[in-house]
Amino acid sequence: MRLFHVSEEPGIAVFHPRPSPAPQDSGVHGDCVWAIDEPHLVNFMTPRDCPRITFGRADHTTAEDAKRFLHGARRVVAFEKEWLERLQACTLHIYELPTAAFELALPEAGYWIARGSVEPVGVRVVTDVMGELVAQGAEVRILQDFWPLCDQVAASTLEFSISRKRNALPRRAP
Repeated sequence: MRLFHVSEEPGIAVFHPRPSPAPQDSGVHGDCVWAIDEPHLVNFMTPRDCPRITFGRADHTTAEDAKRFLHGARRVVAFEKEWLERLQACTLHIYELPTAAFELALPEAGYWIARGSVEPVGVRVVTDVMGELVAQGAEVRILQDFWPLCDQVAASTLEFSISRKRNALPRRAP
């Protein structure tokens, strides 16, 4: 198993605990360093503030939902077209973190936390984010409107992550 932290910031020598951004019902409270496991890494391979919907098959995913949403893809990363240029111009730093420092926090999301400061064991710089998403096995979908897919995926049986939706364009009037 490998753990990572994705950042647009280069040269981070030490990750220090910060207040948890997790929802109150997550069970994660207090200051911590967050890491993501390798199977969920693509969920974070966009600019930090990019509103995105990522999803894939879970054990409980119905055949209907797999067919409707995945179209044969293993994992999908979807974001608004307004973010395409920023994603193409973005440089990501994928810091690998020592697994011994972390405990599993939210298994379904691949989130791990450490309560103390953590030094990365390595870093990989990604300048072609779109190419890296594809190399990691994700199908990239560029959306005209964030909200229909967001609502449909959230109501499905898929494993999903919806991040930074507060940064999406407002819902269109019906």
